[in-house]
Amino acid sequence: MSRTGFVYHEDFLKHRTPDGHPERVDRLQALIAHLEASPVYAQLTRIAPAPVHTRDIERVHPGSYIDAIQKACKSAPHYLDSDTVVCEASFDVALLAAGAVVAACDAVAERKIDNAFCAVRPPGHHAEPTTAMGFCLFNNVAVAARFLQARRFNKICIIDWDVHHGNGTQAAFYDDPSVLYISMHQHPLFPGTGRLNEKGSGAGEGFTLNFPLPPGCGDSEYLKVVESEITSAVLEFKPEFVLLSAGFDAHRDDPLANMNVTEAGFASMTAMIVELANATCDGRLVSVLEGGYNLQALSHSVEKHLEVLLNMKNGRPL
Repeated sequence: MSRTGFVYHEDFLKHRTPDGHPERVDRLQALIAHLEASPVYAQLTRIAPAPVHTRDIERVHPGSYIDAIQKACKSAPHYLDSDTVVCEASFDVALLAAGAVVAACDAVAERKIDNAFCAVRPPGHHAEPTTAMGFCLFNNVAVAARFLQARRFNKICIIDWDVHHGNGTQAAFYDDPSVLYISMHQHPLFPGTGRLNEKGSGAGEGFTLNFPLPPGCGDSEYLKVVESEITSAVLEFKPEFVLLSAGFDAHRDDPLANMNVTEAGFASMTAMIVELANATCDGRLVSVLEGGYNLQALSHSVEKHLEVLLNMKNGRPL
């Protein structure tokens, strides 16, 4: 079995959104309740998160943006846009979410664990350097990538299978050849970015790869992209660390999209990405929760995801 870290903190529930909002506390409450009843849970290595230092945030988001988010939370409830709302605690919770991913990366870098999953909120991949959107305040994965580079992991690969394109992560690294950003997502769909011709700019041209998929795609289409496109790109890039923006809203039961991925599909994609990490960077992989809004689909999909990270099947070691 692999040593798989699990990062969660009850303070993630302090980020409150209005009744009926898709990105709500119930997501993590349902997930944790489901995992606690699963044999997977006892096999996970707990990692205690701490709020990230603002200097780590500033590698992605300028100080003026950080100050603006903090100010908005002080006047909460405050809508940053039609979808993205903060409460008084949201600033501190967002620092803790980013810190959770940094803690997981640090543990993997130190070889205390082999890989990790971060059950965090608010999510991050829509947060651009100077713009909060899509339920996201700070870009957790982007902050972690820059943290790793400060630790001398120079080449980072970010794979994003959330059903919505990670416009914020793409924007953070669009001209940077040291970060390979790969996204497969439903298109057309919010936020409208992520077309095939969006490939990076300047020195970063060719280091952004988008695979927009039409509504209705399921396991076979997703696995084909991983096998025929993503695998070769990652092997050629030879990353020193792999980060996964793991949204589970491409699930067939998710209310915010129109895809047909199953729990088995997510498990198969996880296995392929684990193999890529094994082949390129000694298995260094940290997975970070993004979307997923059907509570049962999210919980079951994450359980299968964790089984693969742990090298288990049906709750039993392989």
